[in-house]
Amino acid sequence: MVPLLTSKLNPVLGTFQLWGIAVGLVISGEYFGWSYGWGSAGTLGFLITTLIISVMYFTFIFSFTELTTAIPHAGGPLAYAKRAFGTYGGFIAGFATLVEFLFAPPAIALAIGSYLSVQFPEFNVKWIATFCYFIFMALNILGVSIAATFELCVTLLAIFELFIFMGVVSPSFSLSNFMRNGWAGQDHFSLSALGGIFAAIPFAIWFFLAIEGAAMAAEEVKNPKRTIPIAYISGIFTLIILALGVMIFAGSVGDWRTLSNINDPLPKAMQIVVGNQSGWLHMLVWLGLFGLIASFHGIIMGYSRQIFALAREGFLPSFLAKIHPTFKTPYLAILSGGIFGIAVIFSDEFIVISGQALSANIVVMSVFGAIVMYIISMLSLFQLRKKEPHLQRPYQTPFYPYFPIIALILSFISLCSLIYFHLLLSLIFLGLFVLCGICVIVLSTIQKNKKNKVEIAI
Repeated sequence: MVPLLTSKLNPVLGTFQLWGIAVGLVISGEYFGWSYGWGSAGTLGFLITTLIISVMYFTFIFSFTELTTAIPHAGGPLAYAKRAFGTYGGFIAGFATLVEFLFAPPAIALAIGSYLSVQFPEFNVKWIATFCYFIFMALNILGVSIAATFELCVTLLAIFELFIFMGVVSPSFSLSNFMRNGWAGQDHFSLSALGGIFAAIPFAIWFFLAIEGAAMAAEEVKNPKRTIPIAYISGIFTLIILALGVMIFAGSVGDWRTLSNINDPLPKAMQIVVGNQSGWLHMLVWLGLFGLIASFHGIIMGYSRQIFALAREGFLPSFLAKIHPTFKTPYLAILSGGIFGIAVIFSDEFIVISGQALSANIVVMSVFGAIVMYIISMLSLFQLRKKEPHLQRPYQTPFYPYFPIIALILSFISLCSLIYFHLLLSLIFLGLFVLCGICVIVLSTIQKNKKNKVEIAI
């Protein structure tokens, strides 16, 4: 398929801004979503799951960085897979990435609504989430430099708040609380606890999901060969430390079972320690919003660049690759992803899947897209090493081929676990893939017919 447009994005981002995007994309995962893993595996079981997934992401990022620096393209995985495997490989990677980045923002927007409802219980969570979409779509349209600076500021505030949370609850820290009933609600390891460890995989992935989205800002980085490795590697270390710290401190202040399967575990954990009227609690709710806002805002930037890249490559209608004449941002891509996200927010009024909370289902769908993308990205790395040995690689994967092999194996295990524990959602994911594939074929046929008519006319 021939790319339709030659639209280019402006390179304006520095190292610190890209680190802010990489961490900011993920930081909301430290505030919510992960606690659903306690409901499946318990604290100890989920700790094991998190450590395994940390290894997966650690090896993945060190491998993925080679692709990002060698091919700094707004499409990210789409560009790598297309170069490695051709059009169909690019479509698979592009579709998977799009699912990841389109389904993550509604979950985060709902979490923002849940956090604000602690202070304003009379407000409707879904309408708060919808309002957030309008605000941050507008901010993203105004320009990537403004958006990235805002992202960096709220990310720093979010990290600061997580350290405040750990400091405030530390006087009530008790390892016995964390370990009690820690194996899927039992005090001893069992087969059900083992099953819980695998069932909790999507919620451990939520701790790190979307860090790879910084690749979609690669065209807008001033010096990608130097900036991208520093931002990615420092970013994954930052996130691993925060994920383990938040989870262990939150689970050690009381009965962790009261914090599982909810959208606001940190305010509830702090309530146990300081009570309902404490100023610390109100501060956590307000400052905690920065973490959710950082990810929400950053992932809007991510999905818009993915839609833009897919449209530019001819996988989506070409008008979605239009750049705003004044702000130089893909404004129609931003708006179209927002319309989809708002529809997902209200979808549970019409569709209930597996009897689970809407946020949990959205998290799982986003993780499906991420895992498929991780697999094809690692396969692309191996293929490009073989197919293009002389490709300029400013950064090379350490301990190659072991790091990408580890990432690939753990990603495949994660995918199998997702399919086993979420069969209906996996079928929905597959159905979306087939539907999008049909749309791409139809779109491609229309484009070829137009091209043939033009050639005949000439």
